[in-house]
Amino acid sequence: MRKTVQLLLVASLCGCVATTPRPDAGDQRVDPIPFSLALEEIVITGIRQHLPDPASARLGRTLAGERTLNGRKEIVVCGFVDGKDPSGGNGGDQAFIARIYPDSASSFELVAMGGASETRRLVDSTCRAAGLPISDSA
Repeated sequence: MRKTVQLLLVASLCGCVATTPRPDAGDQRVDPIPFSLALEEIVITGIRQHLPDPASARLGRTLAGERTLNGRKEIVVCGFVDGKDPSGGNGGDQAFIARIYPDSASSFELVAMGGASETRRLVDSTCRAAGLPISDSA
């Protein structure tokens, strides 16, 4: 049973790591907005669906901004989430990018999430290009 759970976890994380942001038409930059409690609730609820221990999820540094692409309003959220791994140990910070569509019942889309250095670099560079630098590295 434990091996099955571990295999499912690895398979789900591989899907997250392999996911890359879709190229945006036009300007990638967003207008920064406050990270409200309502926005936090949407984000944490969406991210918990992708974690092995959803109840342990804790958001770290998180920034948000909004923009309109092709006539559709979207909120881009960049940040870090920490949670436990399947064995109950600390899973470590995972960088993530998500989109929320307020005009579509605040639907949530996880664009990328992971703790591997390649995923962190992808998230960091994409968020920095959008105007939401979540790490201190240049």
